Amino acid sequence: MNTENRNDLGLRDAGAGCACCAIASTPETVGEVTAAVTSEVLVTGMTCSHCVSSVTEELSAIDGVEGVSVDLNAGGASRVTIRSSTPIPATAVEAAVAEAGYALASSSS
Repeated sequence: MNTENRNDLGLRDAGAGCACCAIASTPETVGEVTAAVTSEVLVTGMTCSHCVSSVTEELSAIDGVEGVSVDLNAGGASRVTIRSSTPIPATAVEAAVAEAGYALASSSS
């Protein structure tokens, strides 16, 4: 194959998976990446989207909390997943849930 008369169009796919076309890069923030911490709690008494909003708002106000998601189980214990940059003390979670007007479910273990 003669490559001397080849016209380079400058087209490169930075996300290409093959070794001949991919541009090697090293992330600049390798040392700064931190793993998120995920914890789950069960909350009793929530019955609607307003309940979910209240609990989410109170938990999101805790320092370090990056996200809250709720799997509503109206009339039962709803699963609340808390994503944070560092572990959140159980007492802070319990206080936030109580501030919203609800309670943590008793663990059966």
